[in-house]
Amino acid sequence: MYKAFLIKYGEIGVKGKNRYLFEDALVRQIRFALEKVEGEFVVSKENGRIYATAQTEFDYDEAVEALKTVFGIIGICPVVQIEDNGFDDLAEHVIKYIDEAYPDKNVTFKVDARRARKNYPMNSMEINMEMGGRILDAFPEMKVDVHKPQVLLQIEIRKHINIYSIEIPGPGGMPIGTAGKAMLLLSGGIDSPVAGHMISKRGVEIDAVNFFSFPYTSERAKEKVIELASIIAQYTSKINLYIVPFTEIQLQIAEKCPEEHLTLVMRRFMMRIAERLARKHKSLALVTGESVGQVASQTLAALDVTNSAVDMPVLQPLIGMDKIEIVDRAHEIGTFETSILPYEDCCTVFTPKHPTTNPKRANIEKSENRLDVETLIEAALAGVEKIEVYPK
Repeated sequence: MYKAFLIKYGEIGVKGKNRYLFEDALVRQIRFALEKVEGEFVVSKENGRIYATAQTEFDYDEAVEALKTVFGIIGICPVVQIEDNGFDDLAEHVIKYIDEAYPDKNVTFKVDARRARKNYPMNSMEINMEMGGRILDAFPEMKVDVHKPQVLLQIEIRKHINIYSIEIPGPGGMPIGTAGKAMLLLSGGIDSPVAGHMISKRGVEIDAVNFFSFPYTSERAKEKVIELASIIAQYTSKINLYIVPFTEIQLQIAEKCPEEHLTLVMRRFMMRIAERLARKHKSLALVTGESVGQVASQTLAALDVTNSAVDMPVLQPLIGMDKIEIVDRAHEIGTFETSILPYEDCCTVFTPKHPTTNPKRANIEKSENRLDVETLIEAALAGVEKIEVYPK
């Protein structure tokens, strides 16, 4: 019986005079998400409401799942829309709606009517009372509960009349593209895909960079990262993934730097290369998956050393989360099973046995001075492979 969805948004509603920009971005994202669903939809704005209206037959469950990937949506309401042909006609549609939506009538309910169109001949309270009476006449086993109803029947008197009682939670956040663009350092692990998802939820468009050390890391490791990017892209649209050849840099570090410094020197190279790519492709920040104290390279001292290699802001969405929280989020967004596939990335291949946990920036920089940093970076950038990753 549903031919349309009423889309509810949250933070967008407090954006003042710029609200229309966020609404337009949300409409674009909804259209993109519904392209994956069989059927045709029209997505429109109308007086503070966004509707996705089916023009053909469609798969209801597919449509709902697609809408649940759109950042900015807080509620997805399957809605019956009717023309205003008087109260008796409205009551007939409401009775039919309840009969189809709730086979078990042994439930409590409340009618919540709102008149956006004030020329309707009944006010909201009158609609509530009269419609409640009609429902009780049709279904005597139902009972009114104005405090905690099991069914909250909402009637909106607008250009059309909306009838709905179901609100499916959306992901929240802000529409992609409303908060600029950033470069995600994407590994094959659990953390960085979650970081990419979380920063995207704030409206940030992302590109991604991965460091690939063939033959120490296999083609399967690269495929794993591409798969992770494609899962994130379900929420963000296309992601440009930059694969950086990193073997020579890691070999040089392993040969010329103290073992306890390997990880931090390597990460500083990654940050510098990611920053170069970010500036080239108009990103305003880097995004990484660190959580304070999770591993040796994520102590505050180590993070200070790593981040000091670049001038660009470094966003770390997971910084205060523990591993259980991160794993739970990975399960929610669908990246966990891919992340735990046994294909090692470059971060795990050259791991020192005893990494320093309280590094001094001067000591790490002294180790770096044993290398021709600029030449190594330029050589890596010359070999970058760009892959356009589309939603899985």
